[in-house]
Amino acid sequence: MMATRTQDAASEEIERGSSLWRDAWLRMGKNKIAIVSLVVFIITCLLCFGFAWFCKDPIQQDLTNKFASPSGEHWLGTDAMGRDLFSRILYGGQISILVGLVATFVAVTIGVTYGAISGFYGGRVDTIMMRIVDTLLSIPFLMVVIVLQAVLSEWSGTTSKWIVEHWGWNKDFTNRATNVLPLFFALGLFGWLTLARIVRAQVLSLKEREFVEAATSLGLSNLRILFRHIIPNTLGPTVVYATLTVPGFIMYEATLSYLGLGVESPNSSWGILIKEGANYLETNPQLLILPGIFFSLTLFALNFLGDGLRDALDVRASKD
Repeated sequence: MMATRTQDAASEEIERGSSLWRDAWLRMGKNKIAIVSLVVFIITCLLCFGFAWFCKDPIQQDLTNKFASPSGEHWLGTDAMGRDLFSRILYGGQISILVGLVATFVAVTIGVTYGAISGFYGGRVDTIMMRIVDTLLSIPFLMVVIVLQAVLSEWSGTTSKWIVEHWGWNKDFTNRATNVLPLFFALGLFGWLTLARIVRAQVLSLKEREFVEAATSLGLSNLRILFRHIIPNTLGPTVVYATLTVPGFIMYEATLSYLGLGVESPNSSWGILIKEGANYLETNPQLLILPGIFFSLTLFALNFLGDGLRDALDVRASKD
């Protein structure tokens, strides 16, 4: 009797099975570096998007208190304009992280849709769509972003003025928001090309699988099969690519801001802080080192997290 119950319990456990995402989470939990990186990134986001609201105004100047040393009033000291460095780093982190996340979201949305359609329909449609991707990939990415950012910046100024006049929004808030939006889309609109090729390759393999034949035999439309059955099965590589893309976009934002082509005043970002700190490297190195530490830790955390997700979502990995 006891043996029968044991067999039934074992049979029930076997039937219950385990999903890809559950297996991935279990493997992820064994990767200590990835977990630590996740914790570091979460703490950074909490500081930048939560604790920052309780800090001093990052644009408030005090010219009588320039280059002040760390104290109870200014935890990390002040900059060349007497502004609190800690609050500037946290508010700058908001812009840098948002640029990475929003640009990645735009790139993933376009890349997944474009690549899935290309791979699913194949033939002449696939050929034309992939030649477009090849053409865009031949253009230097940073140059395109710089040109697009310059064009959209003019549009953002006009849009900000229209919103303030017709909707009555706060002028400072509107200017800061519309100033950042062009950078989001300039990066995202040309950051989807590699992902489109990855998704296309996945879809070319998936559309020959049995579950697609079953959905076709049930009379489901091509769009339903594509968006309901095929695209969800590409989420593994997509999530990994997105995680590794976020730090790349943050780097691009920092590069553009360092060149004076990214975020504009009164907004701030880690790239702008590093640019400003470089001017005082010999006299006040903390202005460069401190934002550089936050910037580097975030990039390291996202890269290690992406590596951990890549290993965790590897369906060929053995179950432990």
